[in-house]
Amino acid sequence: MREILSLAFLLFFTFSIRAQQPTGRVQGRDLPAQKDSLQKPPVTAYKIISVKGDTTYVDTTLSIQKDYRFNYLRKDNFELLPFANVGQTYNSLAHEFKDESLLPQLGARARHFNFMEVGDINYYEVPTPLTELFFKTVPEQGQALDAFFTVNTSPRLNFSIAYKGLRSLGKFQNSLTSTGNFRATLSYNTLNNRYRFKTHFVSQDLLNRENGGLDEVALGQYINKEEEFEDRSLLEVNFENAESILYGKRFYLDQEFYLLPGKISRVSLFHIIDFSDKKFIFRQDAPFPEFGESLRSSNLNDEEKLRHINNRAGVAFTNTSLGRLAGKVGHSYYNYGYNSLIFFGNDVVTNRLRGDNYSVGGDYSNNFGPLKVYGDAMVNLAGEFSGHYFTGGITYALNSNNLLNVEINSNERAPNFNFLLHQSDYLNYNWQNDFANQGTRVLTASLVSPRLVNVKAAITNINNYAYFAHTEDGGVKPFQYGGALNYLKLKAQREFHYGKFSLDNTLMYQKVAKGGEVFNVPEFITRNSLYYRDHLFQRALYLQTGFTLKYFTSYKMNGYDPVLAEFYVQNDAEFGNYPVVDFFFNGKIRQTRIYFKLEHLNSLITGNNNFSAPGYPHRDFLVRFGLVWNFFL
Repeated sequence: MREILSLAFLLFFTFSIRAQQPTGRVQGRDLPAQKDSLQKPPVTAYKIISVKGDTTYVDTTLSIQKDYRFNYLRKDNFELLPFANVGQTYNSLAHEFKDESLLPQLGARARHFNFMEVGDINYYEVPTPLTELFFKTVPEQGQALDAFFTVNTSPRLNFSIAYKGLRSLGKFQNSLTSTGNFRATLSYNTLNNRYRFKTHFVSQDLLNRENGGLDEVALGQYINKEEEFEDRSLLEVNFENAESILYGKRFYLDQEFYLLPGKISRVSLFHIIDFSDKKFIFRQDAPFPEFGESLRSSNLNDEEKLRHINNRAGVAFTNTSLGRLAGKVGHSYYNYGYNSLIFFGNDVVTNRLRGDNYSVGGDYSNNFGPLKVYGDAMVNLAGEFSGHYFTGGITYALNSNNLLNVEINSNERAPNFNFLLHQSDYLNYNWQNDFANQGTRVLTASLVSPRLVNVKAAITNINNYAYFAHTEDGGVKPFQYGGALNYLKLKAQREFHYGKFSLDNTLMYQKVAKGGEVFNVPEFITRNSLYYRDHLFQRALYLQTGFTLKYFTSYKMNGYDPVLAEFYVQNDAEFGNYPVVDFFFNGKIRQTRIYFKLEHLNSLITGNNNFSAPGYPHRDFLVRFGLVWNFFL
């Protein structure tokens, strides 16, 4: 299948180049246009459009922020703690609770860090074909690749196709990762601009071999930094016979038709459909005793599926003075569950949660000079699940370099499906719960001021907080906290320049005022980069080289459960309070950014006995190399 996609990609790429090449006619023959008659479009003409319509453009510069995003997720992972192998999960050092969903999600959230949701897909508008290639080495036997191509076959029609793949064996036993994310987009506007649509298709498969972390003997060998076990493959793990896979396919369509087009006032009809299938599988050849008794003595196989079809439609009125006001209705069909019933004496664990939900809502936005006001809300009117969300905010542009935003988000919905219903070949992992809705309220204030300081503060209040925790009889089960949980997060970032030297600082302070027994985060996190930057070889090369330090205080770090692919609360041991120092050497040559990094450099001096989760070692010293290469044809 991948070979067929690659061939189709190559053929489309070839024909697109030929179709867009300017030609001239000389005695009935097509000849290439003269080079001096061509004008290279500016980079700002290569537009990137988010699902909400926010527009940026392709950025080929090299900055320290680009270095932070040069990783498997291609996002700044300041608030995440990676596991030893690339493509494994991440422990969360901080949490974001803004939510605009009305129904539960699948679960298996530890497998979703690299799962591309609707908001992760962008659309494009380009004057010439654009290609981007991403490559980065991995710890052992493999690589990470991300290839992207987009073309406008006309000014009104754009097509893009991309595939991100990873394979990495890892340093520890049975920690192989193999993942793939395929996505394709299409966007179109009619000639009279009365109808437009944007659509995408995504297919994803994320496989992780599971080893349950180090066994009791290996933990002592690792913590004591015994020299003979610097070869991590010699450390024994809890099991070598398990794997987990998250599959997903999604079709998404966003379309709008203008009933009354106009320059001052417009009335339009809009419709959005999100059709998605997800499946999570945990397989194990033989049961692991610490998870408790099992229904089978071999070939354990837990498989949960979710089909979710969400339709939203409405009418919008837009006026240059009054802003945009829209009313909308929604229908959601969900089908979550398993293919069998499980009986415990007179108790039965059902196999399926299925039904329809109907909702209604509206949104509003308007600009008053430098002031922008916006709001969006929906509420479930009918169906098995009640719930609502509301987001409202004000953005004020103090000047061209300073932006202030205040926003409130309120959400109430049922916990994820794996809190409500779960089946497993392990007896301790079977339950059916009637949990109350979890309610979150988040107040956020942020200041974007690169010359002063970038600050973001968030105060979160949660009622009926749902979480996982270890039980005495083995395994992990869901619980719901009866009290109110209060969580403060304050983050600040500023970069200083002195001559050809720069210092970038990111600091975060967190405090859990109530609910600390079920919600653990480090109190303080910092990341500091000191580096040198200059142009060399008659400005042919732009260089950045220096060191990055990341540190967080010790705290009762969440544990990882491979059966559920979820993190659970533990209050027995604290982890953290260790620095990680990286050395980087980055360069830019034309549209190519080259990255070279020595990760966890200080472990060569101090050794490494740190953890990313209880029982799961932190990443050792690694030499990593990679690049991002843009082609503007």
